[in-house]
Amino acid sequence: MSSYPIVPLGDFCEIVSGATPKTGVADFWDGDVHWVTPKDLSDLQGKFIGDTRRKITGAGLRSCATSVLPEGSVLFSSRAPIGHVAINTVPMASNQGFKSLIPDRERADANYLYHWLSAHRSYLDSLGNGATFKEVSKAVVSKVAVPLPPLDTQRRIAQVLDRVATLRAKRREAITLLDDLVRSIFLSMFGDSDPTWPRVTVNAIARDVKNSIRTGPFGSQLLHEEFVDSGIPVLGIDNAVANEFRWQGRRFVSEEKYKKLARYRVYPGDVLITIMGTCGRCAVVPDDIPIAINTKHLCCITLEQDKCLPEFLHRYFLMHPDSRKYLRQTAKGAIMAGLNMGIIKDLPVTLPPIDMQQEFVDRSRAAEKAKATNVAHLAELDALFASLRARAFRGELWADNAAPTT
Repeated sequence: MSSYPIVPLGDFCEIVSGATPKTGVADFWDGDVHWVTPKDLSDLQGKFIGDTRRKITGAGLRSCATSVLPEGSVLFSSRAPIGHVAINTVPMASNQGFKSLIPDRERADANYLYHWLSAHRSYLDSLGNGATFKEVSKAVVSKVAVPLPPLDTQRRIAQVLDRVATLRAKRREAITLLDDLVRSIFLSMFGDSDPTWPRVTVNAIARDVKNSIRTGPFGSQLLHEEFVDSGIPVLGIDNAVANEFRWQGRRFVSEEKYKKLARYRVYPGDVLITIMGTCGRCAVVPDDIPIAINTKHLCCITLEQDKCLPEFLHRYFLMHPDSRKYLRQTAKGAIMAGLNMGIIKDLPVTLPPIDMQQEFVDRSRAAEKAKATNVAHLAELDALFASLRARAFRGELWADNAAPTT
């Protein structure tokens, strides 16, 4: 419950519905007025929008009786996807997917409204109605009640949240750059293969033991009702879908059941490839894995590691041009719906010397260590941001509901 006055949006904002002219009329399009759609906001990184894919003409605006939103309006997507929010930095008009807010600048700060609306997206989505697609009506938007502190406090709240949001964005950018660094290292070392390097198959670099390349139990070998709350972990798509190993969706079988399925055990350093559902994702089983088995949704490869290191094959599968070309040509369907164990066994691998593979592993591990640090910091910033936002809207950031003096 906020200690600030709770005021409906319609009391301090002009609410503007968007509209769309006929798309087939040439005179309505390719004008000089920015024309924003929910798609523009879906792809937006950050809170400001200053450009749009399409432009509309004055004739187009007049034909659909919409109006141009002044700079500093709060754009709110009111139909699927509901709840995307942005602030325009140039005048623009919107299609019918918006109920945009033009705040009374003596009472409300656009940046504060942006943060409040962003924080309550789930609530705003719940206000949508409609059989074919959900939409929040103008009347409903006008009644949405918002805590409204004094204007200077609104600005102070927005400044604090902006600072943390900027730090979060920088962490996300660092994580992306580190992912790009690993790709760059791999391609610089192995993208143009040395013609003296042997060209082999995955089957040839798997350990020379039975079931070194395997999928999990099929059919009645493992039924869903045989999963238990604790015991021997069972790995599935969710453990590899991020292209790195993650403990997600824990599933277990009993010790007794494991004894019947022990041939499906996974080992540290095994390479997992998803072959059902979301196909073509890849991860390396970590060194600290307990005794575990995999499901039929995964192909599990135990390598002869004096020939091929797991981290190298992992990146080769995901990044090497020859691997990507082979999979595009061999697998069936746009999402590699035809990926199977036979295709993986026959995957051609240009195999560099083991010392080069080890050099790549060492360099990529350094980048992954830095990435893990940034991921942990991002999680802390996300928690801090959520806490600050909640406290700010309840009026708990400063004593007496007033911003501190500077």
